[in-house]
Amino acid sequence: MAAVVIADGLFARHVRPQVPCACSDVFVDLPADLRPAREIQRKSVRDGSPLDVLPRNYLNHRGDAHERHVEPLRHGSGTVVDGALDPDILARQVWSATAEGKPNHNA
Repeated sequence: MAAVVIADGLFARHVRPQVPCACSDVFVDLPADLRPAREIQRKSVRDGSPLDVLPRNYLNHRGDAHERHVEPLRHGSGTVVDGALDPDILARQVWSATAEGKPNHNA
């Protein structure tokens, strides 16, 4: 069985495999109104960040940073999937796109 490596986040396109392998860029698109809700939930539950600080941080910094740094990555991705879908459906879409060999625009 072939190894699979998933690199996510802003700097994922800068990860270079040590051995030749097939690569696929997938952009997980999430509606703008769900992004802050998920981030606030994740940071308050996982990290224990104070709930009163998180919305202000998103409004003052994170929303603009998404538009400048994340959104441009959409256009260079071989596949765009709907991040609001059920995780099982989303995973099937990603694996299907990878199996189809959709191009990696980062190569």
